[in-house]
Amino acid sequence: MPTRIPKLEDFAHLEPSLKISLVFPEVPETTTSILILFHGLGDSEASFAAFAKSINLPGTLSISVRGISPLPPALLGLPEIDLAGPTKHFHWGDDLTLSPATGDLDPDPGFSKARELVLEKLVRETLVGRCGWETNDILLFGFGQGGSLALGLASRLRHDEKVVDVTDGERTTGTAFKGAVSIGGQLPFSMIPTLSARDKARTPVLVCYGRNSESLDGDAVELLKKEFFDVREVKWRKPDDGMPKSREEMLPIMQFLAERLRAW
Repeated sequence: MPTRIPKLEDFAHLEPSLKISLVFPEVPETTTSILILFHGLGDSEASFAAFAKSINLPGTLSISVRGISPLPPALLGLPEIDLAGPTKHFHWGDDLTLSPATGDLDPDPGFSKARELVLEKLVRETLVGRCGWETNDILLFGFGQGGSLALGLASRLRHDEKVVDVTDGERTTGTAFKGAVSIGGQLPFSMIPTLSARDKARTPVLVCYGRNSESLDGDAVELLKKEFFDVREVKWRKPDDGMPKSREEMLPIMQFLAERLRAW
């Protein structure tokens, strides 16, 4: 099946379960890669669509995805005015659970529903099955809980090779993405295949985090190196895991993305 540039109507069947925002390159016909973006806990797809526009990757169709479930604004400590209208805050987990160790929201609430909607419906059924793309044409980018989802999807894909129906027959989907970037998000244990003799995942990954990161500590980084062949890490000077706000913080991300866009 020849590859074609996705159109808005190609994604209509995903709603209302999955809401997306598309950002095409200036000349849509130049599209050679796809970037899927996952926002952080309590955010929405709008901010990451704006982020995709700002980084303006050449020849790249960006797909900013909304979290699968609404997050009550009260959990974020927001003012009452935010409680009245439609929710603008979403999350990726199967549930909202508190960590017994910290009392905060559990960083690994389970991602089976998000995996089904993103990997099976968006990637395999739509981008691969309907539009003819390969998984190694697709980059993942996530922040916080969205970064955990990006790493988890790349982890699961190594043992999730499947045959999908396409217009002119069947084809086997790949076992690696073009690359994955996580800002402040750890690899969830629930997204690691349970096979004891599993191979390392072949998706190249970049993780960025602050010097006092609670999510990406030494154990979390070691786990990534145990599960992935190619792990790059950037430890920022700032203490927190917030989105990059300076050229110095953004440069290694852009360098990684540029390298991955040239690959394959």
